[in-house]
Amino acid sequence: MMLWALAVPVTFAATPLDLPSLDALMDYRPKIPLRIYTSDNVLIGEFGQERRDFVAIKDIPLLQKQALLAIEDARFYQHGGVDFKGVARAVVADLSGGLKQGASTITMQVARDFFLTKEKLFSRKLTEVMLAYKIERALTKDQILELYMNQIYLGQRAYGFSSAAGIYFGKKLNELSLAQMAMLAGLPQSPANVNPVVNPKRAQKRQQLVLKRMRELGYINDAQYKSALQENLHVLTQGQAFNSHAPYAAEMVRQAIYAQFKEETYTRGIVVTTTLVQADQEAAYDAVRRNVMAYDQRHGYRGAEAQVNLPRHPAERQKLIEATLQKHPSSDRLLSAVILTASPKLVRAMLANGEEIELNADGLRWAAAALASNAAAAIKLRPGSVIRVTNDGHGRWKISQLPAVGAAFVALNNQTGAYRALVGGFDFNASQLNHVTQAWRQPGSTIKPFIYSAALEKGFSPGTLVNDAPLTLSSAETGGQPWQPQNDDDVYAGPITLRTALAQSKNVAAVRLLRAITPPYAHDFLSRFGFDVAKQPVNYTLALGTGAVTPLQMAQAYSVFANGGFQVTPYLIQKVADTRGAVLFEAKPAPPGQETARVLDGRNAFVTDSMLREVTLTGTAASASQTLGRQDLAGKTGTSSDAIDGWFAGYCGATTAVAWMGYDEPQSLGGREFGATLALPIWTDFMRVTLNGKPPSQTPQPGGVSQSQGDWMLDEYVNAGAVRTLDLDELRDLDLYRR
Repeated sequence: MMLWALAVPVTFAATPLDLPSLDALMDYRPKIPLRIYTSDNVLIGEFGQERRDFVAIKDIPLLQKQALLAIEDARFYQHGGVDFKGVARAVVADLSGGLKQGASTITMQVARDFFLTKEKLFSRKLTEVMLAYKIERALTKDQILELYMNQIYLGQRAYGFSSAAGIYFGKKLNELSLAQMAMLAGLPQSPANVNPVVNPKRAQKRQQLVLKRMRELGYINDAQYKSALQENLHVLTQGQAFNSHAPYAAEMVRQAIYAQFKEETYTRGIVVTTTLVQADQEAAYDAVRRNVMAYDQRHGYRGAEAQVNLPRHPAERQKLIEATLQKHPSSDRLLSAVILTASPKLVRAMLANGEEIELNADGLRWAAAALASNAAAAIKLRPGSVIRVTNDGHGRWKISQLPAVGAAFVALNNQTGAYRALVGGFDFNASQLNHVTQAWRQPGSTIKPFIYSAALEKGFSPGTLVNDAPLTLSSAETGGQPWQPQNDDDVYAGPITLRTALAQSKNVAAVRLLRAITPPYAHDFLSRFGFDVAKQPVNYTLALGTGAVTPLQMAQAYSVFANGGFQVTPYLIQKVADTRGAVLFEAKPAPPGQETARVLDGRNAFVTDSMLREVTLTGTAASASQTLGRQDLAGKTGTSSDAIDGWFAGYCGATTAVAWMGYDEPQSLGGREFGATLALPIWTDFMRVTLNGKPPSQTPQPGGVSQSQGDWMLDEYVNAGAVRTLDLDELRDLDLYRR
C-alpha cells in the first residue's frame, strides 16, 4: 500500500510530458445530434452517432448526483482523484492475471473516456491514475462531475444522463422519479448489458443495489427506498423519445441541413423547428394507416411474409426465431411473429420479445383460407411462417399483414405554404420513398378543375351547357389514331352544365371543354399553379390527367383556388438554431394575399371554388360533407386509368390537403376502387380532427362577379350576347353552348 502511494506521484512528476493536454476538458464541446421538432415543440427526429444533451451541473437534480455517487464513487468529494484502497485491489488483480476489479473513481473514468483506450493493461492504469491527478489540479469537483454526467455512455446510443432520461423514460432529467434516477445511475458499469431495454431483469437488480447504497449513505430514508422499489418504471421499450410519427418530414429536414452544414450536422447540436403541427401530424398518420389497412383488408390475405424451418431443439429454435424476426421489425402496432403450431381454429406464435401468443378462430377468420387443409401452397400457413398480428388492447390477438400498397398525405397552410402535416408512406422503415415529394403519378380527374378554370378565362361559366354524350375525335384532331373518351361508369347524362359535369367528373364533358379552349392554351395555363408542365401532355388526354404530378404539387396548386388566386411556396423549416439558442435561419414567408404572388384572377378563383364546393355537396365527394356535417368543403376526386392511382385534393379554411394511394410498381387498385373509396376517406379522417370546433369558413365574393342565369359569371361576359335557347336535337349536335 505504501509503495503504491509513493509510486504514483513520483511517476507523475517524472513523466509530465507523456500526458495529453487537457484542452478537451477545459473547452468541452460534446457531440450533440441534430434534433428536429414540430412547431409546438414535439421531438420528431434526431440524427447523430451520439444521442446527447448537455446539462450544467447546477441543473442536474441532487438525487441523480447522489444516486450516481452512491454506486460509482461514494468518496468523490473527499479523495484527490484516486481511491487508494480501490486502486490497490485493482493492481493486485492486474498482477494476478487480469483487471477483475475496476475501482476507478469518477475522475479516473473521465480520464479514460476522454484520453485513453479501454485496454486492461497495467501501463494504461498508471496513465489513468496520473491523468486523474492532473485533472483534479485543473478542475473543480463539480466541473469533473459535470463532464462525467454529460459524457458517459449509458446504452441505446445515449451519452449523458439527460439524453438517457429521454431515451429510456421520455422525460427530462428533472422530471425523473427516484426509482428512474437509480436505474440510470446503475448503467455506467455495463450499459450494453444492464440497460432496461436489453435486459430489464439485470437492470432492475442493478437499480435495487443503487437504492440500497443510497439508503446506507443516508441519501434517502426507508420510506423513499421502499416506495422506489415498488415503482413501475414504464421504460420505453423501443428506447426512443419521439412523440410524433413524422419520419419522412424529419428526413427531409436532415437532408436540407446536411446540404449546408455537412458532417457538423450530426455533432453541432443544431435544433430545427418545423412548421408541422403535432395534432395534425398525428391525425394524418392515423388516417393513412387506418385507411391503407382498410384497403388491404378489402383485398384479402396474401400469405406469410417468409417461411423458415424450425429446428426441434428448443434453444436452436429460439435462436432462429429471434434472428428471423429481426429481419421483420414491427410496424407500429403490426407485430411480427413466427407460427409454432397451426390449425384452422388455433394458432400459437412467438413474438420478437419471446412471448408466446394464441390466436383463436375469431382472430384467424380473415386468413381462414390460408389455414384450410386444401390451402394453396403459396398462402398456406404452417409452423415457421412469419406473420403479422395486432392486439385489440384487451389481450385478443388478430392476424394481419403489412400492406403492399403505397400512400401519401400532405397538408399545407394555403395562405403561407407552411406544411401542417406530411406522411410520405405507410412505414418509413419499410420504404424511405417519400411519396409526397418523390412519387410522380397520373393525377386523373384531380387535374380537371384547372381545365375548367382555364375555360373561365375564355368566357365560359359554370352554367355553360355541355353535351355529355359519346364522342369520337378524328385522326386529324388527335394527330394519330381516332380516340373515343369514355366516362368511368359508361353513363352519359346528355346536356348538363359545366358545374354538374365537374361535380360528377364526366370525362367526355371535360374533353369537349378542352377541345373548345385548345390543349396548348390549357397546357400553358397549368404553369400558373406550380405544375411541371414538361410532365403534362399537350393533347386531349390532358383533360383526363394522363400527365404526372406529385402530391405536394397538387396541394400547392389547389391552394391557389383556396386563397383567392395566389401561389404559395411550400416550406417545412421554420427556424434553425445552434445548441446555445442562437438563430441561424428563420423563414420569412411572403404575407398572405401579396399581389406579386397573384397567378389567377380572384374572380376566377372564386367561381372555381364554388364549383369545387359542389363536388363535395352533390358530386363524387359528397360523402365528405355528409360525414363531417359541413358545407364549406371543396375539392376533387381523381382516379387514373385502370384505377392505378386514387386521389383526393381539397381544402377547407386555411388548410389544403391531398391524399393519394397506389402501388409503387403501378398496377390496378381494383375494379371497384376509385379516388372516392381510396383517398377521400384519408382526407376526411384528417379533416375531422383538424376542423374540430372550427366555425364554417366563407369565401368573400370579389367585385366583378355576378349571378346570371342561376350561376356565377364574370361581369364582362354577362351581357356579351343574347342567351340562346337550344332544343335537345340541336344541342346533341353541339359540343358546348356558351351563356
